[in-house]
Amino acid sequence: MKLKILIIFFSIFLNFSNVYADNSYFLDFKKILNESNAGKKAKNFLKSKLDNGIKNIVNKEKKIQAEEKKLIQQKKIISSEEYRKKVSSLRLKVSNLQKERRNLLQSISKKKTKARNELLKNLNPILKQLMTEKKIRIVLDKKNILLADENLNLTNEVMSLMNKKLKSINLE
Repeated sequence: MKLKILIIFFSIFLNFSNVYADNSYFLDFKKILNESNAGKKAKNFLKSKLDNGIKNIVNKEKKIQAEEKKLIQQKKIISSEEYRKKVSSLRLKVSNLQKERRNLLQSISKKKTKARNELLKNLNPILKQLMTEKKIRIVLDKKNILLADENLNLTNEVMSLMNKKLKSINLE
């Protein structure tokens, strides 16, 4: 009796696992974000903005350092009150530069989040369409899968559809 129940249990379990395995696919979400046309353009735009911002900040840092050296050389020549004023002014410039750096990084971070959300917003209808057409029950992210058949990978198909639908993202 126990053997019959055990056989029935395993047969039911195997049937359910086959049903879900037949309707489960995966995709590499990170690849879609980084290698789709819109994703590449957004990534390059953000990198360019960050590089230009950092270059600007580095130039300002060099100017402040030059001012500091000049001030140190003038320390014995100018009055102590004037020296304190210039040191205070220099500290204010350094503080403003730190704020500028922080604002740059926050701005880039917000734009990166905006780009990711825009890609997700356009990816969901594509996935829903594919799920309907292929009768897919579940789509998983590749990073959460230990091992899978490459025939179940939807990444290239989804990326192709995404490239047709979304050419670029406006991040300005």
